[in-house]
Amino acid sequence: MAVSKTTLKTLFGVYGVIHRQTLLSTLRCSVILSTRSIYERDYRRPGQPPDTRWPWQKIQFDFSKGVEGIKKHIGLLKGEFVQRWTGPEGRPLIEHMLEQTRVQWEFRGPESLNQWVVSSDQEIGGRSEAYIKLGKNTSTCLLYGTLCSTPPRDGETRYSGYCTLRAKQPLASFDRKKQYDWSSFNTLHMRIRGDGRPWMINVSAETFFSHQRDDIYSYFLYTRGGPYWQDVKIPFSKFFLSSQGRIQDDQHVLWLDKVKSIGFTLGDKSDGPFQLEIDFIGLCNDLAHTEEFAYELYKRNPEV
Repeated sequence: MAVSKTTLKTLFGVYGVIHRQTLLSTLRCSVILSTRSIYERDYRRPGQPPDTRWPWQKIQFDFSKGVEGIKKHIGLLKGEFVQRWTGPEGRPLIEHMLEQTRVQWEFRGPESLNQWVVSSDQEIGGRSEAYIKLGKNTSTCLLYGTLCSTPPRDGETRYSGYCTLRAKQPLASFDRKKQYDWSSFNTLHMRIRGDGRPWMINVSAETFFSHQRDDIYSYFLYTRGGPYWQDVKIPFSKFFLSSQGRIQDDQHVLWLDKVKSIGFTLGDKSDGPFQLEIDFIGLCNDLAHTEEFAYELYKRNPEV
């Protein structure tokens, strides 16, 4: 049976349209998959649409701010070179070796509050509120707010009710991450004044692998309440390893030479107002404390 040229052109045209639509749908699916792999890694509140913008679309370009940033980072880089000739953190080596106490964080002005970040379950749709401000004598930090353990009505979140105060990780020149070196100390020393609630102290350290980014070392802080200040000393050997709120079976010693930040978390499921006043957070070397680690270290392949 003979086929006319018009019929052949029609068939080839239909085939071209189908092939073009298949190719476009494949490309569209690949773009969607690539954006999903980039943007849906982080936590997203249930019910919120994902942010599908590319990273360069979130940047706000400003020439004047760019020049100021370059001047700032060059000054920080110059300070780093000068400090290396003097000693660790710009102090003589003998002073660093004989150091027995150190005040790491203190609150002596509004600029000191910029080193801290306050968060609560409002990030996941909760109702808790947390704020930070200077004390009455402008020499302390007051963390206050209201705790509410009612979960949001999104059909997915089951638990709620927490507030957190966390120190920002220090940055070197050109936004390079720095770590605190606390290897000369063995005890955390704080002066606080609470309202009787139990808090959780969290210390995070630098890790080598990406699956360990949620690892954190925690210990309990029991406040007495009342108008009197409370001096708290907690050995670093008492901190236990947890990840995403779960205590790990395989415990490890905290790496004191790679500490990133410290934080305070309240989640005692007791709804109502709370407050925690902090005078300073420091370190000390208690020579009477000789314990290396307070928890059992399990071996996967025990020796016979």
